[in-house]
Amino acid sequence: MVWCGLLPHMPCLNCRCGCLYLQLCVCIFVGTNGETYFNTGALVSGVQNFPKSRGPVVGILKGFAGLSGAILTQVYTIFNFPDQASVIFVVAVGPTIVITAVMFLIRPVGGHRQARQSDSKSFFFLYGVCVILAAYLLGVLILQDVTNLSQTTITWLTIGLLVLVLLPIAIPIFLVFFSSNESENVYEERLLNEDLQKQDGNEMILSEVEDEKGSEVDLLSAQERKTRMNHLQAKLVQAAADGAVRVKRRKGPRRGEDFTLMQALVKADFLLMFFSLVLASGSGLTIIDNLGQMCQSLGYKNPHIFVSMISIWNFLGRVGGGYFSEIIVRKYAYPRPVAMAGVQVVMAGSLFYYAMSGPGAIYVISVVMGLCYGAHWAIVPSAASELFGLKSFGALYNFLTLASPAGSLIFSGVIASGIYDYEAKKQRSLMHHVFRENEELTCYGTICYSVTCGILSVLCIIAVSLSMTVVYRTKRVYAQLYGNSRT
Repeated sequence: MVWCGLLPHMPCLNCRCGCLYLQLCVCIFVGTNGETYFNTGALVSGVQNFPKSRGPVVGILKGFAGLSGAILTQVYTIFNFPDQASVIFVVAVGPTIVITAVMFLIRPVGGHRQARQSDSKSFFFLYGVCVILAAYLLGVLILQDVTNLSQTTITWLTIGLLVLVLLPIAIPIFLVFFSSNESENVYEERLLNEDLQKQDGNEMILSEVEDEKGSEVDLLSAQERKTRMNHLQAKLVQAAADGAVRVKRRKGPRRGEDFTLMQALVKADFLLMFFSLVLASGSGLTIIDNLGQMCQSLGYKNPHIFVSMISIWNFLGRVGGGYFSEIIVRKYAYPRPVAMAGVQVVMAGSLFYYAMSGPGAIYVISVVMGLCYGAHWAIVPSAASELFGLKSFGALYNFLTLASPAGSLIFSGVIASGIYDYEAKKQRSLMHHVFRENEELTCYGTICYSVTCGILSVLCIIAVSLSMTVVYRTKRVYAQLYGNSRT
């Protein structure tokens, strides 16, 4: 309130409102940037420690990050806070205490050089916990919306939720204290992008081999392709030694190696992924932001239940996106962005279904948008780490996160709101109602967002074409990264 004393010419009420507004802006600025910092730290540490399981790691971490709001909200319901200030205080202090307590336990553990045979079982256990947690939280939310639960019941339900959240801690405890002869389960593995890297002259010669390679080589089996590459490399080594050819040092890294952010920004693949993400995730975020108003326009009295459940679908989408995209690259050695294209096709279909006013369209679009929007944030960071390396993964990831707000700013702030206001004014004019400047606009019916969904559907189709372009351009890279690991 010191600032209020500096502005004596302002009325006291306006001064206090201005001070509170500035405080709110500072809190939002610090909070959102702090969340980004912890997201980056968790993702970078996780991917570096488990480079052979990038999809599951990113999917699970991003999934829990998306579900954390619903979990914390449920935890806060068991406390009888006297006022809103107490809630804000606990929100600010509680997570900080937990993070400070465990920050010294997070460290690189040699995962970039080793992989355990128990990793697959551990990830399956985590997936099982994720599915149970999502189903449990969904049931709790529905119970709280449908019935009036007592405080005791809410407390016990929250305790069960906390048990499920803490259950994954059992994995490292079991591996450390109860696993028999753990040393036999550790075997050396190289980084995915180390398969493309050689030392000094060999690195330059391998680059020339890649340039010499014809498109027909991609049609060969992995073993035949490796034999052909070794033969070409031997010929170039001999030719370089005899002085018949001059090997030029290539400029900059190749896909699959470590890029800086500035190096990635001039690569077509990175820009294609970014703009595909702008169109698709921006469309998904537009629907999520306007879901409450969409439900109100259709006459639903409790639209908050759709908004509450969409975090569950978002969580499952992130976990599922990481799981299925990992199957694509591991089993078929096919580019991970094809999973992104598939997700965008489903998004386009659900948006078109709502635009056509199909029966139950609000249920379809709420589930599909939550799943598909979440899947993007498991697939894209994993693909970026594979194509552009782990050295600057934090910078690459945070640049990609600009796609959602950039797309939503245009699609929601301009397209969706503009069409909604136009339809609301049109309905008012048909009712011979004189519209006043400060009067709130309200639109009813599927027409309020059907045109918007039709436009977003077209944008998702454009995103599919961009993603498939990335798939076509990176087939050779993924064949080299995962071709030898196919089962």
